[in-house]
Amino acid sequence: MLDAAQCRQARLARDARFDGRFFVAVTTTGIYCRPVCPATPPHEHNVRYFPSALAAAEAGYRPCLRCRPDSAPDSPAWRGTHTTLERALRLIDEGALRDDSLAALCDRLGIGERYLRRLFQQRIGVSPKAYAQHRQCLFAKQLLHQTTLPVTDIAYASGFRSLRRFNDAFRSRIGLAPRDLRRRAGEAGEGLTLHLAYRPPYAWKRLRDFHASRAIEGLEWVGKRHYGRCIRWGETTGRFTAEHVPGRQAFRVRLELDDLKALAPVVRCIRRVLDLDADTATIEAHLTRALPGLALVEGLRLPGVWSPFEAGMRAILGQQVSIVAARRLVTELVAALGEPAGDGCRHFPTPAAVADSDLAFLAMPGARRETLRRFAAWYAGGDASDDPAAWTALKGIGPWTANYAALRGTGHPDIWLAGDAGLRRALPRLDGADPASASPWRSYLTLQLWSQES
Repeated sequence: MLDAAQCRQARLARDARFDGRFFVAVTTTGIYCRPVCPATPPHEHNVRYFPSALAAAEAGYRPCLRCRPDSAPDSPAWRGTHTTLERALRLIDEGALRDDSLAALCDRLGIGERYLRRLFQQRIGVSPKAYAQHRQCLFAKQLLHQTTLPVTDIAYASGFRSLRRFNDAFRSRIGLAPRDLRRRAGEAGEGLTLHLAYRPPYAWKRLRDFHASRAIEGLEWVGKRHYGRCIRWGETTGRFTAEHVPGRQAFRVRLELDDLKALAPVVRCIRRVLDLDADTATIEAHLTRALPGLALVEGLRLPGVWSPFEAGMRAILGQQVSIVAARRLVTELVAALGEPAGDGCRHFPTPAAVADSDLAFLAMPGARRETLRRFAAWYAGGDASDDPAAWTALKGIGPWTANYAALRGTGHPDIWLAGDAGLRRALPRLDGADPASASPWRSYLTLQLWSQES
């Protein structure tokens, strides 16, 4: 439930901490904006507040061309906590309804079509297909504003099968033809470069240092203001470099992909790796209430790993060894089995490459090598789950390994790494308080305690 008084204060102050948490619709213009819009603020009696861009669009409002609601940080709060809905939204965002039918999506979810439609209507107010089309159009709008990609390529990258369908959907959802928007937007940025926004504060130095201490030569690169790496999404490969631009509360992301079809899910994965959609003000307020004696680093973010599989491999290699030793082992794995990506870079090894190797080059116990091969073979077979909670059924993978992979490989917000050496040393800082009181944000408590150890 939106608090109108709080929304009014936030929009009048253009408070970036509320960016993406609500949207402002103006009844006299028919346009909806972000609370940080630079336009002259409208009178309150001409304003309506919506919890999401989708809700504003469904009410008949068009997105502002100045503040670009498509560029706002996502707002996990409006999605709710329903597990099936969360999974459905994630699969749709990854292209489930672009590549398959609604019936196929329901089969993956293990539910009926009628139930899924009812769930979407109750929680979001639209059908699954309308949600998917809205997300596609907003992503296309971002590409039209920020890149020089041809309109045909943007249609493809946004998940539309034909230019005609793209034009029809875009006019319906945005109120303009794509080419008209490109002309109004002015000169776009050079190449495939996007600005991905976040809500401040953002503890960039802490995140950068975490990645720098674990960066794998040839796979990742970290500098004073940037983090980048080679990436793979299905059959698509490429790389990205994300440069922190604090003045814009955003990252400037330069992308190279060999197939634009994967662009939308790749961008969403980059957002997860950088934890751009976290509402740290809400999280830290909860941690302060639960653990009043704990000093907090403002804006601390979860340091993501590109995929659950990679996170699982890193977690297994990191079992019972130091960060330095784990980094050396991962570096050796990438150097030996990673596919070349040009310019001396390599991709993280595929599950098949690991499963087919004896891994004799890794100086580690034989049982752990077998755990790596067993885990990789499971993924290579196509039956593996991206939910690390299911991995403990495999010999050699315990709760710490699965939970570490969930925290870094899926961005799970509520992971407590019981038994972690760093957390054991930091526990006295809690003054006897129960870490369970930090739920549903125990992953951020974990990062806070790790941060105080460094």
